[in-house]
Amino acid sequence: MGIKDWPADERPREKLLDRGAGALSDAELLAIFLRTGIPGKSAVDLARELLLEFNGIVGLLAADQRRFCEGKGLGTAKFAQLQATVELSQRYLLTRIKDLDVMSTPTATRDYLKMRLYGLPHEVFACLFLDNHHRVICYEELFRGTIDATSVHPREVLRRVLETNAAAVIFAHNHPSGITEPSQADFDITEELCKLLKYIDVRVLDHVIIGDGDGVSFAQRGFL
Repeated sequence: MGIKDWPADERPREKLLDRGAGALSDAELLAIFLRTGIPGKSAVDLARELLLEFNGIVGLLAADQRRFCEGKGLGTAKFAQLQATVELSQRYLLTRIKDLDVMSTPTATRDYLKMRLYGLPHEVFACLFLDNHHRVICYEELFRGTIDATSVHPREVLRRVLETNAAAVIFAHNHPSGITEPSQADFDITEELCKLLKYIDVRVLDHVIIGDGDGVSFAQRGFL
């Protein structure tokens, strides 16, 4: 039985319009994006299979093109649409954050950074550039790969700080393993960047490690 044959109040699109997006499960929301299923499976059935295969919505959204397009009858067009949807969502959330006068709490900052970095298959070193009122100027992913003194280039960080005219920064990077405890390399690069930016009176407010759970804030741990 296709979704069009379901009772109206059980169809994902009608349910969303009647009760709001928050009333839908991940599978129902994904089914609206997919629009159609494949022979023998409704869009909801296909969505459930995809979420199971990718271990949830985070794994699905972080999947690369090759894995996403393998099987299930999904092609590059659908992959491109999904990536565009993810990027629009991230830009919307960044705009909402930039509208705030101040980064309200460390928890709010961590939640935003987790949205940007959690579930990525590779390490990313990113930075929130802030003005002198600690309002967000921009968020940028600066480096990819293993986070150590050879892959994070302090001169490049300094250049972007000067170009954005930032008065303060918050660094962040993810641990794809999910384990958030800082490594010695994490401590070393943080110390080096703090010393460098101190010479131009730019404060490093925090360095956040994103992984499973709440993540680790260097500021809250007393490391800064």
